[in-house]
Amino acid sequence: MNLPLDVARHQSVPEGSWQSELVRNRVIVVGSANADLVVAVDRRPGAGETVLGADTVVLPGGKGANTAVAAGKLGARVALFGAVGTDAHGQLLLDSLRNAGVDTALVRTVDRPTGIAYITVTPDGENSIIVSPGANSAVADIEPTMLDTAAVVVGSLEIPLPVVEHAMAAAAAHGARPVLNLSPATEVSAATLAVLDPLVVNEHEASWLLGGRTGAATELATELRTLGPRSVLITLGARGAVVADDQGTIEVPAPSVRAVDTTGAGDAFAGALAAALAGGAGLAEAARQASRVAAISVTKPGAQPSYPLASELGNAGT
Repeated sequence: MNLPLDVARHQSVPEGSWQSELVRNRVIVVGSANADLVVAVDRRPGAGETVLGADTVVLPGGKGANTAVAAGKLGARVALFGAVGTDAHGQLLLDSLRNAGVDTALVRTVDRPTGIAYITVTPDGENSIIVSPGANSAVADIEPTMLDTAAVVVGSLEIPLPVVEHAMAAAAAHGARPVLNLSPATEVSAATLAVLDPLVVNEHEASWLLGGRTGAATELATELRTLGPRSVLITLGARGAVVADDQGTIEVPAPSVRAVDTTGAGDAFAGALAAALAGGAGLAEAARQASRVAAISVTKPGAQPSYPLASELGNAGT
C-alpha cells in the first residue's frame, strides 16, 4: 500500500521549524499527553476485589500524543498542542513525540503532574482505563495563527471540552479540516458538530450520542449525520469501520490479525486517518489506511511503541 505521505520527513523536521514552512499539508493535534501505567492481569477485579497483576510498565500515551505519534511515524508533518508537567513522565512523553518526528513547540510545560492513564490488560488484549488528567486540564485555547499551516486539525476529549470546541471552530475558519475523535464520549455543541469532517466514534460512543440506540453500524452512521456533522466515521475494531458522507455509506474492512493489546488502537486509527487526509486521500481511502495501521498496532503491546512506520506496513496484516 502506498501512503500519500512524505515519509522522508519522519525524522527530519526540527522542533519549531514548521512555523516558517507555510505548507498546507500539516496535521495539528489538539489533545492530551499521558504516561500509561500498564498492568497485565488474568482478569479484571470485581467490586471490592483485589487481583494480582504483572509488573507495571510505564509507556508514553494519551489520546492526543498517541494520535500525533501515529501520524508522525507515517511521515506526516505533525505538531501536538497540549501540556505536560515538569516530572519524569513529561520528559518521557516529549522524548517519544520528538523521536516520532512530532513538533513539540506547542506543548506547554506546566506546574501540575503529567497526566496518567492506569491501564489493565487481560489475556485477550482488551483493556480498561482510568485517566487522571493532571497537566491536560491546563490546556488553554489554541491561537488561531497557530493553524495557518494546518490542513487537518484533530481533537480528542481528554482535555477541557471548550478548548476542543474552540479548536474545531478555529480550524474551520482557517480552511483546515476539523476532525474530532469523540472519546471519551461527551456532549458537544451543535455548532461544533456542524463543522466536523469527520466525526469519529466507536460503536459505544455512536450509541451514546444517539440516546442509547443500537443497530447496524451503517444505520447508526446515517443517523449520526442527522446531528449535523459533514461526515461520520464509526470504528468497529477488528471489523474495520463505516464511513458516511455525501457520497453515501460504505463499510471498510480491517486486516485479520491476532490482538495482543488494543491500547491506543483508536488513536492509531485517528492519527493515520489525519495523515492520509492531509496527504490528499479521500475519506474512504483514508479510513482504509487507518484500519490497516490500527490493526498492526494491536499486534504489539503498548500504544505509541506499537505504531508502525510507513516503511513497516508492507503486506503486514493481509
